[in-house]
Amino acid sequence: MKNKIKAECKLLSLRKTARFLKKRDNFIILTHASPDGDTLGSAYALYYGLKEIGKVAAVICPDVIPKKYGYFARTTDHVLKENSTVIAVDVADANLLGALKEEFGSIVDLNIDHHVSNMRFAKNLYLDADASSTAEIIFELLLAMKVNINDITARAIYTGIATDTGCFKYSNVNAKTHLIASMLYEYELDAAEINRIMFDTKSHALLELERQVLETAEFHFDNKCMLLCVTAEMQEKTGCSGTELEGIAVISRSVEGVEAGITIKQIGDDEFKVSLRTFPPLDASAICKMLGGGGHKGAAGATVKGSIDEVKTAVLDAVKQVMEDTYAGVNTSR
Repeated sequence: MKNKIKAECKLLSLRKTARFLKKRDNFIILTHASPDGDTLGSAYALYYGLKEIGKVAAVICPDVIPKKYGYFARTTDHVLKENSTVIAVDVADANLLGALKEEFGSIVDLNIDHHVSNMRFAKNLYLDADASSTAEIIFELLLAMKVNINDITARAIYTGIATDTGCFKYSNVNAKTHLIASMLYEYELDAAEINRIMFDTKSHALLELERQVLETAEFHFDNKCMLLCVTAEMQEKTGCSGTELEGIAVISRSVEGVEAGITIKQIGDDEFKVSLRTFPPLDASAICKMLGGGGHKGAAGATVKGSIDEVKTAVLDAVKQVMEDTYAGVNTSR
């Protein structure tokens, strides 16, 4: 069943969010499942910021945090759920909490996010849909709280911004994004090393998986749509799964003429995670909304149940419908 937007969700401003945090002492910070650089960078940057002003906080991730984030992801405090403030960062929908949904999904006190498709499941929400990333929001929030930003906090924020902007390549980048990034260079950051770890390093297992995925690539709608499938069998054979598969979804961005790139990743017997990347004027969020998901105009996702063929059909039907509505009388060359 799809989540319904909570009518009682209170929308906060940046200043009110800062005041909200300063009034409380004990925090549990949640990330989304299959964590990426933005949710982890945002969570840990907020954690370090709260610690700077004497608060107690814990970061809880539904899945194992990949080792590559070890340069900022550390062991946090132990915080009891009772009498604590629960915060979800970069989480647009309670379903994205994965294994944490049952325990925390209905008791999130504050949601900090940048997804226009946010379902307003928390009691309070600070949403900036114009921000390149949630990490960008956290940076501004820490400044509003007059928190001292240290080197490890800067690394976490930079990671969140860099990964959610494709190393500053995507259309969600604006002048403010670059301005914040330039301010982060004032710290012991080593952005080149972070970018190498995040974008230029892959395991042999992932390389083999990419080979298998590309061998089964499909093209649809006059080659404007590229579809990639990551089956359970592929994951088992290569030993590559979980967050290591993040890069598969962006492969289609480099293929000439592709306006919509679909990646279907098997996560259960009859359950698949759909990741969609689009170029203007196509709206990935509009497509994924038809599948029960959401996200941004250029990048969105959904979880779809059924057989692989049923999921393919459902996704392609949604893409076709939005393409037909969008491309009517529009020049799509790029």
